[in-house]
Amino acid sequence: MPSPEGTHQVEVSSDDVGERLDRFLATALSDLSRNRVKPLIKDGHLLLGDDIITDPSRRVRDGEIYQITVPDATEPDPEPEDIPLDIVFEDAHLIVINKPAGMVVHPAAGNWTGTLVNALLFHCADSLSGIGGVKRPGIVHRIDKETSGLMVVAKTDAAHQGLATLFEKHDIERNYKAVVWGRVYPPSGDIETNIGRDPHNRKRMAVVDGGGKTASTHYELVENFSDIACLVQCVLKTGRTHQIRVHMAHISYPLVGDPVYTRPKLSRTKELPESRRNAIQEFRRQALHAESLGFVHPITDKPLKFVAEFPNDMKRLINALRG
Repeated sequence: MPSPEGTHQVEVSSDDVGERLDRFLATALSDLSRNRVKPLIKDGHLLLGDDIITDPSRRVRDGEIYQITVPDATEPDPEPEDIPLDIVFEDAHLIVINKPAGMVVHPAAGNWTGTLVNALLFHCADSLSGIGGVKRPGIVHRIDKETSGLMVVAKTDAAHQGLATLFEKHDIERNYKAVVWGRVYPPSGDIETNIGRDPHNRKRMAVVDGGGKTASTHYELVENFSDIACLVQCVLKTGRTHQIRVHMAHISYPLVGDPVYTRPKLSRTKELPESRRNAIQEFRRQALHAESLGFVHPITDKPLKFVAEFPNDMKRLINALRG
């Protein structure tokens, strides 16, 4: 894909007359989203003849010739790091990663290095054309540090805008597998609540009666492990922070290994042989894996579907529970 950086000249045809300027330019320059075009106009990067145009809502007229200059993308603050990635799919527009448990998605306090963003900056290098004018990967969704599985990340501004719209409209298929304590009953159902900050612990999320954001999860029993625990599939209809972890704990089936939303359940495994019991107790993270991801490619319109098998630690946990 050619870089959007540089100077572009666009002429208004009779079919475009009356269109908003920012919408017209975003349509004419497919590598730039409307959200990218608007600040360029406001910052004085658009000329009509010798005049600087700064009003994105201006209506275009037949025969007008606009000249827009897209500055070089600035270097990002996070440093590129040579960290191995499990790449499931990649093209000029986006990349799909099978994220390992233990990797933070974005740099933040306490995790400024070693993140997925650091790794992507190194891997993608000059193939990043600039998200909002900055050479960085476009993060449109996240999964928790200790959750494994599939994520899609934009490499261009146009792909970032398209993916963000898909997520906003819930047109992304996201299926997770989780190991939870107990045997879920009924074996399938929908959990519909509001999720917000726990009023008693601001580091946790919780189901709240007032405020918060609507959250919807569909779950189905996949495999029962002697009523000690079971494997469930969870389909996200919304994407709230810790949604599956909060929802499953809310209906009394918390995730195995979850240090935030699960109390120790060692009594449930006391009758098991020591080797199996130890294998279960050694599992130190929430047993949650983003198994499949499906969406229509925001640029090519091609339907895409990806599946990632369980990582080794979840395989060992499931085998121990099966006996």
